[in-house]
Amino acid sequence: MKDRNLLPCEGQFYKANLHCHTVLSDGKWTKEQVKEEYKKRGYSVVAFTDHRHYGWHPELMDEGFIPLAGFEADLNDWFKAPGDFKHVRCYHLLLWDKNPTARKDYQAQQPPRRYGDIHSLNEYLCTMQEQGFLTCYNHPYWSLQSYPDYAHLSNLNAMEIYNHGCEHDGLYGYAPQAYDEMLRQGLHIGCVATDDNHNSYPPDHPLSDAFGGWVMLKLESLTYENVIHALEKGHYYASTGPEMQEVYIKDDIVHIKCSPVKKIYVATDSRNCYHKVAAQGEYLTEASFPLKGDEGYIRVDCEDEYRRHAYSNAYFLDEL
Repeated sequence: MKDRNLLPCEGQFYKANLHCHTVLSDGKWTKEQVKEEYKKRGYSVVAFTDHRHYGWHPELMDEGFIPLAGFEADLNDWFKAPGDFKHVRCYHLLLWDKNPTARKDYQAQQPPRRYGDIHSLNEYLCTMQEQGFLTCYNHPYWSLQSYPDYAHLSNLNAMEIYNHGCEHDGLYGYAPQAYDEMLRQGLHIGCVATDDNHNSYPPDHPLSDAFGGWVMLKLESLTYENVIHALEKGHYYASTGPEMQEVYIKDDIVHIKCSPVKKIYVATDSRNCYHKVAAQGEYLTEASFPLKGDEGYIRVDCEDEYRRHAYSNAYFLDEL
């Protein structure tokens, strides 16, 4: 393995919510309210991903805020009873637009309405990538999906390892097992934490679905192009609380530096895992683990005293 920084050293981190709904679909806030509330809490990027509604809002852009264009597509299984969505498996997919200025009067495209036809769904994802979108698979647990539903997905850039709104809905938010299952079947994709905010409750309410899951993008400067580049290249980590400051490999040892946490784990493609755990009353801010070269991939998981996590993307050793 070559010595390399898995998180880039250059630039600075910018906070992003990559899954957001407004009054243009089933959210309660206008796009202007979204910008105001997120920006005053330190966010620099929000992806406007309303259901079946393509959102590009360049009027919101300023030197400290980037609105990402996109939408959320969906594909439902057959309803067991008319109108009974609560028992229906579904795919929800984020589409982030790499170059919205090249489009005119674009309308959100839905996948073919053929649940179970994974070939047609993958063709849709491939088509959307060819049209200039980045693709993300959302909240498998909330969607009532299991391994067979996502085992053969392809043409994805990322998946949601955490969804804050789904965590409130029914403790459906965390999906690290699904991420590992996708990695172990050969998908080389990143992982993101999102809000999926609809804002039915005010920001200070304990059931508020805002400000609970985010991505920290490492950028040389805050531009639309740099945000897309970071998402494409995996220059980010996902978080529900902790900060991940450095992840790098030197002399076949992976080094992690982070904000104070209780646990630092490095997951691999097997059940073997490297870990360091703080004693009672103590905290960790760094850890180092020698790599044997047979790990397949590595991904870092830092957990704080409140059981909040920071997740790195997976890094495949044959690519390092």
